[in-house]
Amino acid sequence: MACTTFCELRRKEVINICDGARLGCICDLELDDCTGVINAIIVPGPCRLWGLLRSDEELVIPYCKINKIGDDVILVEILP
Repeated sequence: MACTTFCELRRKEVINICDGARLGCICDLELDDCTGVINAIIVPGPCRLWGLLRSDEELVIPYCKINKIGDDVILVEILP
């Protein structure tokens, strides 16, 4: 996986390959304190109120659920 910085990851849209849903862009990472390895990516929760306001919830996607990190998108496999 060719990304080297968090800034590069934040620009990529996260898409679930199971249903084609666009989940948004990464807003944060969950890191292992000891090793610095990425445990999960964090995406803002779904929009509410006619798509204008974001939910307070965040979607935590384990790193093992990432299938591919491309130039523009990150493909994840999350079963509904």
